[in-house]
Amino acid sequence: MFDKPIFDAHLHIIDPQYPLQPNEGYLPPAFSVADYKEKTAGLHITGGAVVSGSFQGFDQQYLIAALAALGPGFAGVTQIPASTTDEEIIALHHAGIRAVRFNVQRGGSESINHLEQLAVRVYDLVKWHVELYIDSRQLPGVSTTLQRLPRVVIDHLGLSKAGFKHLLQLVEKGATVKATGFSRCDFNVLTAMRQITAINPGALIFGTDLPSTRAPKPFTDKDLKLILQNFPTSLAEKICYLNAKELYGINNN
Repeated sequence: MFDKPIFDAHLHIIDPQYPLQPNEGYLPPAFSVADYKEKTAGLHITGGAVVSGSFQGFDQQYLIAALAALGPGFAGVTQIPASTTDEEIIALHHAGIRAVRFNVQRGGSESINHLEQLAVRVYDLVKWHVELYIDSRQLPGVSTTLQRLPRVVIDHLGLSKAGFKHLLQLVEKGATVKATGFSRCDFNVLTAMRQITAINPGALIFGTDLPSTRAPKPFTDKDLKLILQNFPTSLAEKICYLNAKELYGINNN
């Protein structure tokens, strides 16, 4: 399909050995490292970002174990409370974690009221960026804050057509967007990706979103082919590998 390496910038590992908390009554089925490797066996994935979900709260044990099992090409995106100490953040960094997530859409993370304070602190301490699972219609309420942050990533193309113009404004200011969870979006994702890359070819990063918890349709190879068949090879390589590799600093572990 694609003879170049792929960096999966958004995946979840769900291990019931570690604490899980229902989110709106939902608990996901297990999805182990072995399950992930089996699902992606046909792809040339050499690294990725394991992202904490709403149902994992502030648990770090599962994430540290998943990163150890997946190997040095993978980074972690965690949820931490604002009360987390500098020492704890540094220890997580040494375990391979490279970003803090605010789950505005589903909850389970620290309140967005702590966004600026926590995002600036982790960047100053260990150069982590901040990732937001947020409907783009809500971006105007936090855009001033986001523009002050060193580096911002928005999940799942911002989800909403109605707020997409606000997402593009953030891209113009330097934000990165994840080309993930296509079935979660209420618009033509190919058109959206073209608009983003037209502003900045370095702004878009691909991820499988596996195991696609609560998505209307789970990830399939067709989602990846949509990128590979509609963008020039050099740009597809940026979207599927180079942009995310730089973002997560995989050569700087």
